Amino acid sequence: MKKPVICVAGSANMDLVTTVQRMPMAGETIHGNAFQTYFGGKGANQAVMAAKLGGEVWMIAKIGEDTFGKDYMKNFTACGLNTSCVYTTKEASTGIAAITVQENGQNAIIVVGGANLSFSEEEIEKAAAAIGKADVLVCQNEINLNATLRFLQIARMYGVPTIFNPAPAEDFPDEIYRLCDYFCPNESEAAHIVGFPVKTIEDVKRAGKDFLSRGVKNVIITLGSKGSLLMSEGKTVLVETEKVTAVDTTGAGDAFIGTVAYFIASGIPVEEAMKKASHAAALSVQKRGAQKSFPNYAECGF
Repeated sequence: MKKPVICVAGSANMDLVTTVQRMPMAGETIHGNAFQTYFGGKGANQAVMAAKLGGEVWMIAKIGEDTFGKDYMKNFTACGLNTSCVYTTKEASTGIAAITVQENGQNAIIVVGGANLSFSEEEIEKAAAAIGKADVLVCQNEINLNATLRFLQIARMYGVPTIFNPAPAEDFPDEIYRLCDYFCPNESEAAHIVGFPVKTIEDVKRAGKDFLSRGVKNVIITLGSKGSLLMSEGKTVLVETEKVTAVDTTGAGDAFIGTVAYFIASGIPVEEAMKKASHAAALSVQKRGAQKSFPNYAECGF
C-alpha cells in the first residue's frame, strides 16, 4: 500500500482538562479530581492520528507566538507533520479548549479559537500547493469559515477528495455541502444542522438523506458506541463497533476522522475505512487525553 498524503486544514488548541465526579450546576463550585494539559484541536488531532498510522501529513494551521504556540510547533515536529503551512501571529493567542471530563468518561468542551480564526488570504492561497499534492483534504469548523470554504474550493479545483467534519455545528452556506465528498458529523452535530432530533437509526437515515439533498456525495454519521452510518445515493451501511469501557471520550471522533482519512487516502473502500476507524476510536477512549490516547498502526493491529 502506498504512503498516503493527507492534508489537514484546521485548528491547533491546547487542551486544559479538568476531571470531575460530576458536572457542576449553574452557579455551583465543586472540587475537581485532577488537571492536565494536552495538545488538541480537532484539526491537529486528526492530523496526528493520520500521522501515527504512517501517513505523510501536511498541517495547515495558525498558532500564537506564545508559550502554547512554541510548544505546539515542537509537538507537530515530534509527530512527524510537515509544518510548512503552520503560520504564527503576535495578534492572537494560541487556541485553547477548556474540557471537563466526568468519571464516566463523558465530557463538556468550551473552545476559544484565538489564532485559529485569523487566517489571512495570503496564507490561505500559500497553502494551495500543499492541498494540490494531497490524496485527501480534511477540514473542520474550528477555524474561520471563509478559510475552510476556500480550502475546500482549492481541493475541488485540484480534484482532491474532501472530508468535512462540521464541528462545532452551525448553519453552513450551501456551497460547503456541494464541496464535500465525505460529510462527517456526529449525532448531535447532525441534529443541530437538520433541525430535528437524531436519536434512532431511522432519525440518522433521515438526516443522511437531508445532507445528500444538499449536495453532499457521501455522509458518514458517527454514533458513539453504536458505530457509524454511511449513506450515499443508493447505499446505506451501518458499521458497528466493538464494546469497550470508556475512560475518556475526548478526541474519539478525531481518532475516527483521522483514521478514515488515512485509509480513504490509501484507496481502500470507505466501509472498510470506517471499520478500521471505529477500532482506532475504541482504543483511544480507553486512555486519557486526545493525541496521547491515539494508537499507532501496530497498536491498532491493522
